[in-house]
Amino acid sequence: MTKVTQLPAQMMASIKGLLTKKEKQLEKRKIALKAEDPFTDPERMNDNAAIDVEAAEQFGHERISAMNREIDKMLIRVRKSLTRIRLGKYGVCDVCGKMIDTNRLSIDPTVQDCVSCAKKRAKTTGLK
Repeated sequence: MTKVTQLPAQMMASIKGLLTKKEKQLEKRKIALKAEDPFTDPERMNDNAAIDVEAAEQFGHERISAMNREIDKMLIRVRKSLTRIRLGKYGVCDVCGKMIDTNRLSIDPTVQDCVSCAKKRAKTTGLK
């Protein structure tokens, strides 16, 4: 395995701040989405809504559920990156152990693999 060096402390502090801010934003968005979900209305079952209203509520609930699933995925990536910072493993490829290019981390601070390993994974999984 290649000897790994650490990212500059100033860059790490900046990324940690960015990730912490993103985590808080995502948590706030989840709370806001819960309030928007028509299924959380306690009177929903008592109002004997028309079929079209029920369909609209069902659609709204499904949309919010899909958004929540995406937010959960993003939260996992953010929290995993924050954990890697705490462990001193941030910026190191999960696959090959080499440093991830700082330009790649600047674009997406939650990436866990270097460009080379990401390309190999995309090739084997058929993703682009």
